[in-house]
Amino acid sequence: MRGLKKKRRIQIIALAAVTLTLSTALIGYAMRDGIAFFRAPAQVMADPPAPGEVFRIGGLVEDGTLTRGQGETVTFAVTDGAASVRVAYTGVLPDLFAEGQGMVGTGRYVGGVFEASEILAKHDESYMPKEVVDALKEQGTYVAPDDQVPPS
Repeated sequence: MRGLKKKRRIQIIALAAVTLTLSTALIGYAMRDGIAFFRAPAQVMADPPAPGEVFRIGGLVEDGTLTRGQGETVTFAVTDGAASVRVAYTGVLPDLFAEGQGMVGTGRYVGGVFEASEILAKHDESYMPKEVVDALKEQGTYVAPDDQVPPS
């Protein structure tokens, strides 16, 4: 009787372990398209991503590089101070998007150009995405925003 209970307990634990492993694998497989890793321009230039890999790139829009093409096509360069990557985007840019401002884009690196499917710009005068701040600090080009509150 005692041996039967022990055997049943081992079977239940083994079944639970297999179920947990299978469910983790299914969740990971389902999320594979929704995971986009962040890279700074210097990282992209040093180690280009695999063809077709979706990732996020961020930094500052380089001054003098913003050009508007036919229709809604826009090209510009994003920099982290150490390297620049050309970006092409077709669509409507956020209202706060401008040269010298922080941005994060999601897309693919194709033929030396980052083809963005989504562009996000800073949302107020002191905000910059954490990934962009970290990349700029790593390059030694980050300048902290002025934390002074204007007098009322």
